[in-house]
This record gives sequence, structure tokens and C-alpha cells, in this order.
Amino acid sequence: MPQKILFVNSEIFPYLPESQPALIGRYLPQGIQERKKEIRIFMPRFGCINERRNQLHEVIRLSGMNIIISDVDRPLVIKVASIAAARIQVYFIDNDDYFRRKAVYATEAGDFFPDNDERAIFFARGVLETAKKLRWAPDVIHCGGWFSQLVPAYLKKAYQGDPIFSGAKVVLSLYGDTPSAGFSPAFADKVPIGGLSREDLLLSNAPTGIELAKTAIRYSDGIILGAPDVPEELVAFARELGLPILPYNAKSYEDNAYIDEYNAFYEQL
Repeated sequence: MPQKILFVNSEIFPYLPESQPALIGRYLPQGIQERKKEIRIFMPRFGCINERRNQLHEVIRLSGMNIIISDVDRPLVIKVASIAAARIQVYFIDNDDYFRRKAVYATEAGDFFPDNDERAIFFARGVLETAKKLRWAPDVIHCGGWFSQLVPAYLKKAYQGDPIFSGAKVVLSLYGDTPSAGFSPAFADKVPIGGLSREDLLLSNAPTGIELAKTAIRYSDGIILGAPDVPEELVAFARELGLPILPYNAKSYEDNAYIDEYNAFYEQL
């Protein structure tokens, strides 16, 4: 049986501009699929993504669920698009309240959106609920970018009894994208569902991007350093936990050797 890899990305090129996470989000899944593994890919449907140009369309059979955050029901809409040259499909998590705005994480003036905590909660839960609907049991869930960093905690605590995820290992790619702006003070109170409690989170009453990343590391099975500017505090935390770490290797991204490195990392977990 081929290994099944679920990619949960904050950014994927060409839907968002070129960046290290977005380029890896685009070319890694293709490379892994070419190495005879099965893949699924998720990202947020940010409002700057042109649906007509990129030929996004709603997947009715996967949409229609509501996700409750702070006692408010918000409809989960799933859209899909294909990158024909790569023969891959990308699933998009959408909701008008969270993703209609044209900016990604901050206003034009550079102000971090005050509801970025709820947007990240909605994205993480939306991905896992949709994977359940697909009835597709991944062997590895690879999270990339800060917007995906609640997935590990939800997976290991809230969804731990679900047979779809029972065999899944979590790989976390860390980049230099850790938000410097703080989150809503109520962040840690909004996250818990099921078996995931506030005490399971490393989020204070003044939550930071570092705290969110540490929460993700805590519930991951392996760490990939995907950029040269990952905060040393996060690398040290992963080392303290004894997690396998794939170090950053600039040359491997120049010649695409990183795909084989990642592939081997999946297989050793």
C-alpha cells in the first residue's frame, strides 16, 4: 500500500505569491506523488485568490457543515481547483466571514487581523472534518506555515479516537513566518473541543506566534526546518522534546533534492 500524505499548507503558489512556503507547497506534493505516494492538499481560500482565473468550484458533497467557534455557527465551504501541469488537486477551506477579505493576514496598513485566531481555528477544524468526509486515512499529515499550526493539537487530542486518523503521524515544517503581532487574549478559550482542553495548549493570556508554534511542536512527530530564519527558541524546544529534526539545507532547495529528503523523513517516522 502506498503511503498517504495529507498536506495542510498556509500558502501554495500560484494561488499566493512566491515565497519559500508557497513554492514548497506547490512542488513538494507533486514530487511526492511522482514518488508513488497518494496525496491530498488543503489551503485556505483567501479572498485574494481569483476563483475564475484559477477555476475554483465548490464541492457540494463536502460543504454544508457548520463549525462552531465562540458559540457562533459558521458554514464550512469546500472548493477545489486543479494544477493541470502537476496533475494535482487543491482543496480550499472557505467561509465568507473569515476569507472574503482581499488581504491574507493583515490590513493594507499592516495591522494583524484581530480574528486571525478564529480563522486559524476554522481552517484547522475544517481540514480535519473534510478529511473525515473524504474517508481518506492519511499516514502522514504534513503541516506547513503558521496558519496550519493548530492541526497537530486537534489531531492528537480532539480527533485521537477517530479511525481515519488513528495511524497518522504529524510532520511540522517551520519557516520564518511566525507572527510577531499578538493574538486575541481569548485565543486559548476558543480552541478547545472534545478531548482538547485549554490546559493542553501552550497559549497564555497574551498569546504569541511563538506560543502557537510551540503548541504545534508539542503534538508533532517530526520537525522540518524549511527556512534559514526559524526562531532558535522553536528549534531548541523541538530538541528538548527529542523530536526527529530535518535540518535546513539551502542547496537541496536549489536542486530539488529536498523532495527526496522529505520523502525519506516521512518513511522513517
